[in-house]
Amino acid sequence: MPQSGKVRIIGGQWRSRLISVANEVGVRPTPNRVRETVFNWLGQDLQGKHCIDLFAGSGAMGFESASRGAESVVMVEIKNNVFQVLRSMKEKLGAAQIKLVKMDAIEFIRLDQNQYDVIYLDPPFQLDLLPKILPLLPSRLSKSGIVYLESECPFQQNDHWVILKCGRAGNVFFQLLKFEDHEQSNLPGHI
Repeated sequence: MPQSGKVRIIGGQWRSRLISVANEVGVRPTPNRVRETVFNWLGQDLQGKHCIDLFAGSGAMGFESASRGAESVVMVEIKNNVFQVLRSMKEKLGAAQIKLVKMDAIEFIRLDQNQYDVIYLDPPFQLDLLPKILPLLPSRLSKSGIVYLESECPFQQNDHWVILKCGRAGNVFFQLLKFEDHEQSNLPGHI
């Protein structure tokens, strides 16, 4: 298994543990500073939360969520070398709450019937996948669910996706998004 480096888990039961990162083009581990900010936004304790890390790559967000008590974490990755490193790290940590799926993330989210409290979305920038995957996410979000998005340019808020928080680290923009269904909010009795 080729590996290019390690990333440190920064909180929870596996705090300070190193996770291996596959040596694969396009795998960009979310930096410690960004993860610290994101988990300050999300809350340090993810007890009872169901999370999915689409385009898992290094697995930093998924392993961090599991370390912080998430009830379940699904990590979706299509590249074989990357998947093998994720599987090895899952076994090494004894992470029973993590489910690994070797599949195209867009195809998986189309077929999946589960809902998630947090969806981590960090697709390969050069493939311009956001227009394809964002429309698939609302039905996969729990009522209070949010999307964490990493992108190469700032996300443009629109009629459906509201930016709750945003930041920048070098050439990467990161933001928390909430889906707002305006048709539902116009129904009588909706608060």
